[in-house]
Amino acid sequence: MNAVLISGSPSPKSRSRALLSYAGELLDAAGFPTSVIDLAALPADALLGRRPDDAVAASLAATQGARILVASSPVYRATYSGLLKVFFDLLPADSLRNAVAVPLMTGGSIAHLLAVDLGLRPLFASLGATVVATGVYGHDAQFAGRVDPMLLERVDRAIEEAVTIARATQPSAAAAR
Repeated sequence: MNAVLISGSPSPKSRSRALLSYAGELLDAAGFPTSVIDLAALPADALLGRRPDDAVAASLAATQGARILVASSPVYRATYSGLLKVFFDLLPADSLRNAVAVPLMTGGSIAHLLAVDLGLRPLFASLGATVVATGVYGHDAQFAGRVDPMLLERVDRAIEEAVTIARATQPSAAAAR
């Protein structure tokens, strides 16, 4: 069983990427090997479906093959980033039916807290993923100095839920064929 971490931040150093890295450490410790897809590093023309690209094709295949999928994004215009939008638009319907998904988002203030429930959660569900009950949203004040321990505890809980669900619902080899 593996986990794929998708960064929807256009910035190489961001709060959403920091939460994604922390989630990756937790998954590695739980025995789920992780790989990271940095959407900002993929070619824009391929993400927009204008031309084929091996890196985008490999990223889509890895996403579809993930048992646990963690996607992080900063909030833009009250929802997830355009990078996540164009990437997930390339996936076929129901292609995440065997995945357990964890939504992670960050924003400037608590005002965008519902972006997790109104943006990422429906996105995952629309592709057939099982979405954990605990979504994670962090805002600027939680990143002042060191990351707020309560925010990290929320990531801990979301990853624990994902691991528990993934282990309990592992499709059999016969069913996967």
